[in-house]
Amino acid sequence: QVQLVESGGGLVQAGGSLRLSCAASGRTFGSTTMGWFRQAPGKEREFVAAINWSGGSTSYADSVKGRFTISRDNAKNTVYLQMISLKPEDTAVYYCAASRRRIGIPLSSTEYDYWGQGTQVTVSS
Repeated sequence: QVQLVESGGGLVQAGGSLRLSCAASGRTFGSTTMGWFRQAPGKEREFVAAINWSGGSTSYADSVKGRFTISRDNAKNTVYLQMISLKPEDTAVYYCAASRRRIGIPLSSTEYDYWGQGTQVTVSS
């Protein structure tokens, strides 16, 4: 069992930066793939970024490539999402998720087994 708690969301102006954190409980954190998803009002939840268990492999949605960076610290049971050059269209609730898959990096929300409660990110124009 893995429990996830996100933090770091808030209100920022376009062009600004935020760093989201996701603290995980459970001894299996170091063997899980971690992902970030987001959901804007009236839209489906979408993949943002993911990182494999070792941190050696990452994947990003095209819309955030070059602006967002996912990283993890297994000693602290924490995964991060550094966001720069934020745009109003980045406004959403951001969710941290954990997948027990060990092969490849899952991009679909259906492949993730544990979810956090979400943190709101609002980018004003």
